[in-house]
Parts: sequence; structure tokens; C-alpha cells
Amino acid sequence: MSLTQTDPSLYNPDLAPIPPEKRTWGIYNYASLWVAMSVCIPTYMLASGLIAVGMNWVQAIVTILLGNLIVLIPMLLNAHAGTKYGIPFPVFVRASFGVRGANVPAVLRALVACGWFGIQTWIGGQAIYSMLRITWPGAANLPGCSSFCFFFFWCANMLVIWRGIETIKFLEGFGAPFMLIIGLVLLLWVTRKAGGMGPVLHAPSKFHSAAEFFRLFFPSLTGMVGFWATVALNIPDFTRYAKSQRAQMVGQVLGLPTAMTLYSFIGVAVTSASVILFGEPIWDPVALLGRFHQPLVAFIALIALLLATLNTNVAANVVSPSNDFSNLRPSLISFRTGGLITGFVGILMMPWKLMTSYSSYIFGWLVGCSAFLGPITGIMICDYYIIRHRSLDLSELYRRGGGYEYFRGFNFKALLALAAGISIALIGLVVPLFRWLYDYAWFIGFLVSASLYWFLMRNSRPTAE
Repeated sequence: MSLTQTDPSLYNPDLAPIPPEKRTWGIYNYASLWVAMSVCIPTYMLASGLIAVGMNWVQAIVTILLGNLIVLIPMLLNAHAGTKYGIPFPVFVRASFGVRGANVPAVLRALVACGWFGIQTWIGGQAIYSMLRITWPGAANLPGCSSFCFFFFWCANMLVIWRGIETIKFLEGFGAPFMLIIGLVLLLWVTRKAGGMGPVLHAPSKFHSAAEFFRLFFPSLTGMVGFWATVALNIPDFTRYAKSQRAQMVGQVLGLPTAMTLYSFIGVAVTSASVILFGEPIWDPVALLGRFHQPLVAFIALIALLLATLNTNVAANVVSPSNDFSNLRPSLISFRTGGLITGFVGILMMPWKLMTSYSSYIFGWLVGCSAFLGPITGIMICDYYIIRHRSLDLSELYRRGGGYEYFRGFNFKALLALAAGISIALIGLVVPLFRWLYDYAWFIGFLVSASLYWFLMRNSRPTAE
């Protein structure tokens, strides 16, 4: 897999293809990766948010499971190229958008990841703030204490990024078990207080008709797809290390739906119990831990939550944008530098506003992001499977003037299809009559962009391997 005549503007060691002898990830690695990424606070809040908007536990779990099964399909489709060629997402997307045009989808994906990074960092900062309130109650009255905790946790994330990928690998080893233990502790505590699982699971839905339910179900389903729509794009960043196609496919099928559904159930049950206990759904686990009357238990749980959030944040929200930013200028931006850029942009995206309520989280952030990610996914899958029949010229992906040059490095047909998909999906935000376009943003964007891209590229001669 040696490359010749690579262009310095398109190549660095972080973007280079992984040779077959260095691909060591098996089924267990991918299954455990999904457990580590799924067992996190945003997953819990995703499920608890559905209870807070009125669903019962069955409706919430079915919505989450269906959303994850849907997003698993493009996940597996995009994963194939990573395993076959050993290339990361920003290199793979050069085939459809051009060697320079690839920066457009890469940066869009990176900005979404920055937002996720900021959200996780904000959650970690709030956990530190809650710990201070337990050990030092007067901290709540100090001006700027909450912001200081956010900045402190942000610095911890930056330290992990600076130390490199091996530190990330070390954190993966214990982050998910900690989060699972926290979830089980919360589940046991609140269900015992609420009188057992019976009353919790019999909490009724707030919807009085099927029509009323489906008005919320479809945008919620889009939000569920949007939750992992980012990784559905950059999954080659992980599958480039796979021993075989079977290893990554089986590992992902076993890991993603199972881990998401099981941990979501904890969020659903705990939030349902909080309605019984406190008369209102408490969708934020940090706020719920603050209701513990045993300070030592709450403190230990928040410590575990903090470590697990640090683990998930760096693994799920830094690897991809670091590669994406590196793709902008490979000779100047390394993986480490890309990670630092992610951290600073994450602050600029003001995560405290994104997490104002469960409504802004699910219907604002998740659905909104899906409007940008669905079109990119549609173009990538159409290009790789329909236009190119899963065949790429690896060396051309790293060379100017080659088969993926298009017009000065940009495939304007792909950019047009991308703009069309995003624009149509976002019409519903400004035209109330077409609100349904936004409610189905990922699906609409995917179909519009894939169809238009196929129409524009149907007579093109693909670059063969």
C-alpha cells in the first residue's frame, strides 16, 4: 500500500492509509467501542428527554431502538471503505467532493463534533460544580463558580488531547463501566424510593391520541438518528483499523443497538421514577444526583461520572474533528493541533445554551445537526456504491491533478447536491407550512442530496482502482 507522488497539502502520517499488518481491531474492539461511546450522559439525557416531553417508557425505548437501527445502516455502508482502504473519513470523502472540496463536509462534520465536545465539557463542569456544592455548600454563592468548573474540566480535556492517543486508549478501559455503575446506582435508588419498578413502568403516556403522539414521534426519531449521524460519517476513522469487514460489521451490529437501548432504559426508568418522587421529570442526572441525601454516595457517583464523561468526550468527539481539521492543512495541523482547535471552537459554540432544556437538546441541536449530516451521508453512499461500485484509486486520493481533482480540486456537483439537501431540510424552520421538512431533516436531506448527486454524476466516468 505504498503511495507515490503524494501532495504535501493532502498528506501527513495521521491521514495516511493504515497498512493491513497494522489493522488489529476485532469484533470485541468494535463492540466495546460502542459500549464506551454509548454509555454516556448524552445517551441518558436523550432517553430522559423523551420521558420529559410526554412519552411512556415503551414509546421512548421503541423510538430510540428504531432510530439506532436506522442509523446503523449508513454506519455500516460508510464503514466499508475505511476497512478496505485503511483511510479516514476526510480522505474517503475526497472521492465524492474532490481533493479540496472534501474540506467542506469535513469542516461541517468537525463543527458538529465541536458542539458535542462543548456539550460534554459543560456536563462535566456541572458535575464538578455539584461536587463542590456537596463538599463546600458555600461554593454555590461564589460568583462565576459554575463557569470556573466548566473551564477546569475543559483544561482536563485539553491535557488528555495533548498527551495523545495512548491516553485516550487508557481511559477507554474504565470509562464505560463507571458510567454503567452510576446508571445502575441511580436506577436502584430512585426505583426503591418510588416503590419499585412496577409504579415506574406503569407511568402513562401524556398523549391522548395517536395523532398527538406521532406529531412528536417523527421529529424525535430524527433526533435519535441525528445523535449518531456524526459517527455514521466518520466511522472510517475507526474501521480503518479493522482486521476484516466481518469484524467491524459484527462488532457494530452487536455493540450499537444493544448498548444504546440498554443504557437508554436506565435513563427512561430513572426519569419516570423522578416524576413519581418529585412531581416533575428531572432529565439531567447531575441535577438528580444533587437530590441524594447521602453526600458520600453522591460525591463518589459524581467522580465516576466525571471520569466517564472525560473518556467519552475525548474518544467520541475529538478523534474525528482532529482528523478533519488536519485535512485542511496536513503539513501544519497534526492530530494534536486539531484536537486543540476542537476544544476552542467547542467553547465558542456556547454549549450552555444548547443544553438549556430537553427541547433545545433534542429538537434544536440533534434535529438541526441532522439537516447538515444527512445530505453528506447520502452523497458519500451514492458515490461509493452506485457511481464507483466500491472501487477507489488509493494513490489518487493523495494527489493533485488526478482522478479526484474535478475542477481545481472541487466537485461542484457534490457541493450543489449538498446545498440543495441542506436548504430543503431547513425550509421548515422558516416556513411553518413546511415544518415537516425540518422534522424529517436527516431523511429529507439524505434523499434529496443522494438523488440529485446521482442525477448529476450518472454519466461520469469513475476513477477505478
